[in-house]
Amino acid sequence: MIKLYLRERISWILMFFFGQVLLLLIAYLDHSIPFRSVLYIVFLFTMLFVIFLIVRYHRETAFIKRLNDWETSLDVSGFADAASPFEKIMEAALVNQTQQLHQTASRQQIALEQEKDELLAWIHEVKTPLTAMHLMIGRLENDKAKASITFEWLRIHHLLDQQLHQLRLPSIENDLYIEKVQLEDILFSEIKSLQSWCIQKGIGFDVQLDATETLLSDTKWLAFILRQLLTNAVKYSESFSPDIIVRSFFEQGRTVLEVTDFGRGIDAKDLPRIFDKGFTSTTWHQDSAATGMGLYLARRAADTLHIQIAVHSEVGLGTTFTLTFPQPNELVRITGM
Repeated sequence: MIKLYLRERISWILMFFFGQVLLLLIAYLDHSIPFRSVLYIVFLFTMLFVIFLIVRYHRETAFIKRLNDWETSLDVSGFADAASPFEKIMEAALVNQTQQLHQTASRQQIALEQEKDELLAWIHEVKTPLTAMHLMIGRLENDKAKASITFEWLRIHHLLDQQLHQLRLPSIENDLYIEKVQLEDILFSEIKSLQSWCIQKGIGFDVQLDATETLLSDTKWLAFILRQLLTNAVKYSESFSPDIIVRSFFEQGRTVLEVTDFGRGIDAKDLPRIFDKGFTSTTWHQDSAATGMGLYLARRAADTLHIQIAVHSEVGLGTTFTLTFPQPNELVRITGM
């Protein structure tokens, strides 16, 4: 800050020293002027000038520091003691600009909330005919047509479900209900919902649950996380490929769940980015079915539930997603127990 201040005032400093040097030069050339007296006066003025610079430095940099605080917090209360006329002009401009920013932000927040509410209402409205459509599909006698329509219905259902959870994600802390859940029940429920898709692709699930104890978690959000992993496993598995392996076990006092498919896999350069919002793939960039949102939302929800999510994959060999659940005492902060 000192260097910036001196650079800002360099013209004034140079002007002062130029005047002092000029005064000494005149006293040196004009013998009628006592040089030592002039030198003493120059010394006194220099000392006063240095003290003046120090005082002004603390005064002016204080205003600059308040500007920095305003830039990060938009708090204008620190400008109440603006001293110089220029500072008062800047203060008035910043206060006016801050008020406009707050008004704009408020309007945008209201508009965003209205848009969110409208989208939520639309999703719930669409779910009604979607449920009716599912009942109608169940009455179809042509098995081939029934499987194809069910697959498309399932895709729509999952996209709507993903959009619904995306809207709820910013306020997930308010939506959590931590309770004792059975991992096995949630897992089989999600696998059952994918049954028609699995039949169409000719693949199944090999479930090996060694850890079936009760967990502390949120049923709805845990089901959503499992849904994303299981859906991806089915989506990116080739038709009639080996069964998707789902197994659980204990490791260092924690429950671990692995979902392993034998599909196309993920390129090593893509692995660090697969949980990024909107990222699909660099290897399969032409895949228009991918939205780049499922794993992002799953990771966000897992972080909130203190579930560690990891991935291991090799191109052409398949992918393994690992969920490591927290110990009960780690959820005390969430549950308040």
